Amino acid sequence: MQIFRKYTGWLVLGTLLFYLLTVPPFISILLPTILAWSANVAMWHTLAPSAKRQVSWLMAIGIAALLFAASKGTWMTWQQVFAVNLPMLAMFVAVSFLDLTGSKDESRPLPKGLSAIFNTAIGVQVLGAVINLSVIMVFADRMKGAIRLTPVQQFILTRSFSAAAWWSPFFVATGVAITYAPGMQWQKTLLPGLLMATISIIFSSIEAYRRTKGDFHGYPIRLESLFIPMFLASCVIFFHFIWPDISILVLICILAPIAAILLMRTQSRQKSLSHFVNHKLPQIGSQFALFLGAGVFSSGISAIILSYPQFFNLDAFTFSPLLFSLTLAAMIIAGVIGIHPVVSVAIASPMLLPLNPDPTQLGFLFLSAWAIAAGSSGLTGLGLLMTSRYQIPTRTIINNSRHYAVLMWLLCSIVNGFLL
Repeated sequence: MQIFRKYTGWLVLGTLLFYLLTVPPFISILLPTILAWSANVAMWHTLAPSAKRQVSWLMAIGIAALLFAASKGTWMTWQQVFAVNLPMLAMFVAVSFLDLTGSKDESRPLPKGLSAIFNTAIGVQVLGAVINLSVIMVFADRMKGAIRLTPVQQFILTRSFSAAAWWSPFFVATGVAITYAPGMQWQKTLLPGLLMATISIIFSSIEAYRRTKGDFHGYPIRLESLFIPMFLASCVIFFHFIWPDISILVLICILAPIAAILLMRTQSRQKSLSHFVNHKLPQIGSQFALFLGAGVFSSGISAIILSYPQFFNLDAFTFSPLLFSLTLAAMIIAGVIGIHPVVSVAIASPMLLPLNPDPTQLGFLFLSAWAIAAGSSGLTGLGLLMTSRYQIPTRTIINNSRHYAVLMWLLCSIVNGFLL
């Protein structure tokens, strides 16, 4: 154990480096998976008691579900159980390098008021549409300053960011939708998606203003503060068009550390990097624990669902607006209780495709489920980030967005009925 703790930072860094080597693939996914779980063991003692309890419950429920499903003949592969969130962990390690570029000027006041709310919401969505989760960290780290991120700041960031799934071709959600809704024409979902994303920003901004009475500290949208996100966004766009077969997530894993090292403000890069690996990387233990635990939990829930396919047989139905609405509601609820949207999509797609749905409608369903669930859940993606990095309780995240999820579900059902 002491050896693990001594080299914790290198275990974390190795998770990123060896994950990238699995992409070509030069090595098996087994090695970075072992490194990730070893780093998790080494960092476990650094977790807060509440985080340990949450992860322990996730793991216990997931393992129990996996064992029960196995007794029914449903077996999940070790990759589905232990490596399902490995790409996300690799990205966390990569974007952690951006801490090396942080400005030391903390005296500049953060903007306040309704305009600050709108600017923050629009900024995180537009930039997040390209470079994904790293934008959330850049915005949130700057907004919280020396204090904790507030629940209102949290839902502005998570809802606005997630809403980009409705329209951004760079979002992982779009790739998943195109894959699981064969024949989907993304261009036809663009206008409905932009409409939903705009409504999300307006609704959330007005709610934030009413709850804070204008006392909201937003992100300072200035060229200086946006340089690194804009630089990363430009790089991701440029390299995405050069190598379209490389996923956005992998591009971020490669470009974020490189950009951070090039732009870091220090007299000695070697000393700063050594300190970062040995002292900063070991501080992301809660992200590792929560994502690995959530992966086991998600796999267990999926195994239970796959064990009882008779309960999810839809052959007697047609892909009507009502079925669209009911399926969307089920996928949102699944996301809120911790099932990653990609798992819900993977389960819903084979159930719905035999109904010969319009591919674009089906794709819009998947994009909507992703956008709403990711912005409302405390146990998937963004929720885990807010819980682990910014100490926003899971219950607070869910309570903050229950009404938002219901409203967006209703509006998506209406948009589907009239525009698609």
